[in-house]
Amino acid sequence: MKPLYPLFANLEGRRVLVVGGGAVAERKARSLMKCGARVLVGAPRLTAMLRRWADDGSLAYLPGPFDPAWLAAVWLVIAATGDRQVNAQVKAAADERSVLANVVDDPALSSFQVPAVVDRSPVVIAISSSGAAPVLARRVRERMEALFDASLGTLAALAGRHRQAIRQAYPDSGARRRFYDWLYDGPVLAQLRQGDLMGAEQRVRSRLAAAATEDASLERRVTWITVLPDQPGRLTLDELRAMNEADVLVHECDLPLVFLDMARRDADRRAIARHAGDPAARALAACAGYRRAVILLVGRGPELDQKSNSGSIASPTCSQ
Repeated sequence: MKPLYPLFANLEGRRVLVVGGGAVAERKARSLMKCGARVLVGAPRLTAMLRRWADDGSLAYLPGPFDPAWLAAVWLVIAATGDRQVNAQVKAAADERSVLANVVDDPALSSFQVPAVVDRSPVVIAISSSGAAPVLARRVRERMEALFDASLGTLAALAGRHRQAIRQAYPDSGARRRFYDWLYDGPVLAQLRQGDLMGAEQRVRSRLAAAATEDASLERRVTWITVLPDQPGRLTLDELRAMNEADVLVHECDLPLVFLDMARRDADRRAIARHAGDPAARALAACAGYRRAVILLVGRGPELDQKSNSGSIASPTCSQ
């Protein structure tokens, strides 16, 4: 199975069809209504809750067996009938109309899949196994539920309220990113976990008010990482964090692309030739003007020190 393209869809005010009237269809309809979709449910019979939602106008009911005409002007369709033949008819009709279709518990028939979700609104984490192992995806979700408590959503909402003020206080993107590192990793989250929302708000305001007086020169940092081929999993958490905080990634031209993919996508990349002069001096020169830099060197054997890490795939082009 080819990898799926992950996306989050804005369904506010958009028509979405659910085919089926049982418990699974009810669950799907509930999630769609929560997202603001205009839900249509088509089935011969409905659960009591679906009937109630139809009666109070929360959704539209299309009675009877599946009719391809139900797909008129819908954005998505979910087939939850429990009958594979009917579900296949829904998928075929959707394909004819270029409508994305999900068939519950049948990835082979689906043109999109609904992931396992950790909801910490406004933060939403989606987990998918591309249909290969849905039980495993649910177990990953359970672990993430425990890892990310409800304070994560409160923290995201707080950051959203101050977003414009943060941009004004930190017009430089590097400084703004470091503020967010402090916000997400520092004392604010601890205050929110203790229920001290007012204290957290005040701490953020105080930091923003003092932004102009922060000594950025103290924050300059260069991290050296040596990697060996074929073992990308040996990068430590500290090294991965440095790569995701760096303003620039300086690397030898034969660095495997897998490492560049692990770094922050908007960080600058500076490739240096391995045998052109002193590579360490060239690497440090390439870091000039950046506050946080990561230098990645490719190791060649056991003579490297014991802190070396590794990884590989194809290499980027390097200019001399």
